[in-house]
Amino acid sequence: PVEAAGIGTFGAFIVCAAHRRLTWDTIREAGVATLKATAMVMWIFFGATMFVGFFILKGGQSFVAESILGTGFAPYGILVLMMIILFVLGMFLDWVGILLLTVPIFLPILKSLEFGGTFGLAGVAPEDVPLWYGVIFMVNMQMAFLSPPFGYSLFYLKSVAPPEISMATIFRSAVPFLCLQAIGVGLCIVFPSIVIWLPKLMYGGG
Repeated sequence: PVEAAGIGTFGAFIVCAAHRRLTWDTIREAGVATLKATAMVMWIFFGATMFVGFFILKGGQSFVAESILGTGFAPYGILVLMMIILFVLGMFLDWVGILLLTVPIFLPILKSLEFGGTFGLAGVAPEDVPLWYGVIFMVNMQMAFLSPPFGYSLFYLKSVAPPEISMATIFRSAVPFLCLQAIGVGLCIVFPSIVIWLPKLMYGGG
C-alpha cells in the first residue's frame, strides 16, 4: 500500500503539472488533507489496538476457541462461522488487530479439521490449509475496509469527498462492493484451487 500510494502521488504530481496547477498552495492543501485523513485513521487504529489488548488480557481468545469447537458444526460450517466472526470484527477493529487476535485461535482449529470438498468438488490437503485460510482471511479483510461503521476506506472517501456527500451516502454506496467481495470469499471456499493453484505451480507442488 505504501508503494502504491507513492506511485499514485507521483502520478498526481505529473497530472497537476500538466494542467499547470502545481503550485505551493496546491501542495500545502494536499499535505494538510493527507494529514487529516491519516490522523483520523490512526485514532481508529489506536482504539482498535487497545481493545484487542484488553480482549486478550481478559481471556477472550480462549472463550472464542471453546465456543467455536462447542458448536458441533461440520468443518465447512466452522469455516463459515469464522468468516462471519471476522466480518463482524472488521466493522470495529483494525485488520492487524484482527490478525493478532484470531489467527492464533482459528488456524490451529482449521488445521485439525478435514476439508474434503463441497458439492462433489475437490477439497484441500492438510498442508494447504494455512495458505488457503490466509488468502480467504485477506479477502475477508478487504470487506472489512468497506464495512460500516468503521471501515477505513469509507473514512478515506469521506475525507476527500465533497462536503455535501454524507457518511450515510458512502455507507449505502459500499453495499454492492461488499456483496461482490462476499461472492469472492464464497468462491475461494468452494473452489480452493483458485487460491492454491498458482503457488503450487510456482513452487512445484503436486
